[in-house]
Amino acid sequence: MTQPHPTGSPVVDSHEAVDDIRDAVDGGFPATVADLARLVRIPSVSWPAFDAAHVAESADAVAELLRGTGVFDLVDIRRAPVADGSELGQPAVVARRAARNGRPTVLLYAHHDVQPPGRDEDWETPPFEPTQRGDRLHGRGAADDKAGIMAHVGAIRAFAEVAGDFDLGLAVFIEGEEEWASRSFANFVHENRDLLAADAIIVADSGNWDVTTPAITVALRGAVAFNLRIDTLTHASHSGMFGGAAPDAMLAAIRLLDSMWADDGSVVVEGLRSIDLPTPEYDEAQLRAEVGLLEGVVPIGNGSLLSRIWAQPAVTVTGIDAPDVANASNTLLPGVRVRVSARIAPGQDADEAFTAIRSHLEARAPFGARLTFEDIDTGQPFLVDTSGWAVAETRAAMAEAWGREPVEVGVGGSIPFIAEFVEEFPDAQILVTGVEDPDSRAHSPNESLHLGVFKRALLAEALLLARLDARSDS
Repeated sequence: MTQPHPTGSPVVDSHEAVDDIRDAVDGGFPATVADLARLVRIPSVSWPAFDAAHVAESADAVAELLRGTGVFDLVDIRRAPVADGSELGQPAVVARRAARNGRPTVLLYAHHDVQPPGRDEDWETPPFEPTQRGDRLHGRGAADDKAGIMAHVGAIRAFAEVAGDFDLGLAVFIEGEEEWASRSFANFVHENRDLLAADAIIVADSGNWDVTTPAITVALRGAVAFNLRIDTLTHASHSGMFGGAAPDAMLAAIRLLDSMWADDGSVVVEGLRSIDLPTPEYDEAQLRAEVGLLEGVVPIGNGSLLSRIWAQPAVTVTGIDAPDVANASNTLLPGVRVRVSARIAPGQDADEAFTAIRSHLEARAPFGARLTFEDIDTGQPFLVDTSGWAVAETRAAMAEAWGREPVEVGVGGSIPFIAEFVEEFPDAQILVTGVEDPDSRAHSPNESLHLGVFKRALLAEALLLARLDARSDS
């Protein structure tokens, strides 16, 4: 089916071979979508407040899908201790097939856990009942990242159907706690290093430029998140009797949090840095369409829109523990707890960034408010080295599958564990791909997967496996 190019770079040897893989993808696609729907029905939220039995059920289902391909020497479900050793992390699925005849090994990564669904009333259809409307499959995890799992499974099926007894080495790692900070990731990779070792790593957890243009993610912001307690009083008091003299915690919290942004919404925390990244054309109209800006609401920050998302820091308050409006009495609150989520530019150390944010807040605590920092999570940013053969092969496979060249993009979101892949496998080439598009709404109500994007991403990966199966010079 494939043969080495005279220069040593492999190519699919004919249009017929490409068509064979395309036909295999087309023929298997209904079953692939049906398998994806079965995974979406499992509410595998990995957060502590949710039933861990669902995550275990999801791991079992993924393991059965991998066993069903018939190509692996080993498929297993394993756990590793979290960073502090206090407990085991959520179950992950691993598989391996040994390389033969000098072929490389590729590691395929995705995750089977999902974000909490949020309020049912914010969904047009039930979050864990996969529903197709037009070209999109709706449901929590339909895009992030159970479609990433099925892109791997579907690509392996199609490639194996055409290639037969292939020589390419395959390893698979389907994590079970990516949405809960990958707390056992470093220990898991270290404990299973021999099983996961590879020449190239494909992380299927990102997106594409639009529904007709593929993308390779080359820059990822890092993450810093923590709970911040702001305390000003030993107990609550009547706001009419003492308001105007006693500083309540909500007042202190509002004043303190506001100090992190300039009037235009850009971050003004000293010590947080930006970098220069080339960005494609992207105008305000496209931003408005993709995020749903209300009429009259303007973008925040400065610089090109994509540089604000890819290459500059951002700080968001994602939660506040305080009485809701329905229970709001005339009371001075003694304490407030907020969740702060910051994204940091590629090139900055995440621990350095947290120190900068903490120093900023401690220096500006209003009225002598007491600050307590809890549940601190950090994840390193990442810049992809695009000079290796794996990126070149991926570009070629994407162009063949999509009918157009991929765009190199940055992503405002974070995949912190990639830095741990780099630490454990410093010689591996890492590629970040995905099945999402700008309207997938990952982490949000009405998350969805564009089925055309899904099929093209799956085909691109199947073609990539065929190209790598021809390599003997890696």
